Amino acid sequence: MPALIFCLAVAVSGCGAGKYDSGPSKSNDKRYHGTKATQRPYRIAGKRYYPMASAKGYVEKGRASWYGKKFHGRKTSNGETYNMYAMTAAHKTLPMNTWVRVDNLENGRNVTVRINDRGPFVAGRIIDLSYTAANRLGIVGPGTARVKVTALGKATAYSKKSHTPVNFKPVDYWKGNFTVQVGAFKVRSNAEKYRIKLSKNYLNAHVVPYVDYRGAFHRVRIGKFNNLDDAVAFSERLVAREGFHHAFAVAE
Repeated sequence: MPALIFCLAVAVSGCGAGKYDSGPSKSNDKRYHGTKATQRPYRIAGKRYYPMASAKGYVEKGRASWYGKKFHGRKTSNGETYNMYAMTAAHKTLPMNTWVRVDNLENGRNVTVRINDRGPFVAGRIIDLSYTAANRLGIVGPGTARVKVTALGKATAYSKKSHTPVNFKPVDYWKGNFTVQVGAFKVRSNAEKYRIKLSKNYLNAHVVPYVDYRGAFHRVRIGKFNNLDDAVAFSERLVAREGFHHAFAVAE
């Protein structure tokens, strides 16, 4: 996993060590000038990944896995030394040093870990936990478990000895203004047509423009909530019962 590349030989357990392609070089692509290396797009096994600019509003459900002794002492993607006994984890796109809460949906346990690596690059998995974090969640034996990952904030400083926050700026992502994103379009008129269609059945159908190094997008969102739990419940209902394939809760 540390400085990772997908490895077919160990597809069942996760990833193998190696270099990943972090995308266009600084000299050839001005879009990445001044961007931290861990925030630039990168490619694994032919698939392109785009790190998030911010973890604000992030919440996701999926399967968690873990990595341990094989990678203990190796470099992580952000240059640290992987410590299987620290409370850390790997994520494909969250900003480095983001603290996340991981809830095991199968046994009710939860842990808080800091993102310091990239991965897992196995279909269906959303986070790779250190051995200790996985052990506390009760997934070392089975290998994986269904979890919910919620961003809590960013560590501005932390103890290298205990790997716990020293100066932690938590953000309350459970209360505030939330909605649910159901689509994104490159063409504004297509987004507007979709918004008009949705407005017949859903409240607060609106379009939010967004621009990054990939270009301009028009995000279509519906619903309005003052806490994250309600927004997540609504998004899950849209996917399970109303035919939406990629609905997810976001902070406004």
